[in-house]
Amino acid sequence: QVQLVESGGGSVQAGGSLRLSCAAFGVTYSINRITCVGWFRQAPGEEREGVATMSTPAGNTDYADSVKGRFTISQNNAASVWYLQMNGLKPEDTAMYYCAAGQSPPWGGCQDPRYQYNYWGQGTQVTVSS
Repeated sequence: QVQLVESGGGSVQAGGSLRLSCAAFGVTYSINRITCVGWFRQAPGEEREGVATMSTPAGNTDYADSVKGRFTISQNNAASVWYLQMNGLKPEDTAMYYCAAGQSPPWGGCQDPRYQYNYWGQGTQVTVSS
């Protein structure tokens, strides 16, 4: 079992930056089996959408078109922590942000909608005001 804990959310003005963190806790063997980590977001009344994904340990990344060039996903391998650096925030980025991890082989890539993310964090709220 793997537990994911997000942090770093908050309220910022448009154009500002935030860095979200996602820390994995659990048996080392289970954490080391993680093959994909993704950041997702869900705004009230809207469907959840993928924001950024990263394969591990290869480090292949993918981003939603809406955040390309503004958001960066990264990993601290030693600490089993993943980050989402968000720059140039816009009001439309306002949402609850969740990190998720999976242990299946990413045949179609971690961004594949068919990829099964087994573990989810509790979410952290990001609010961007204009």
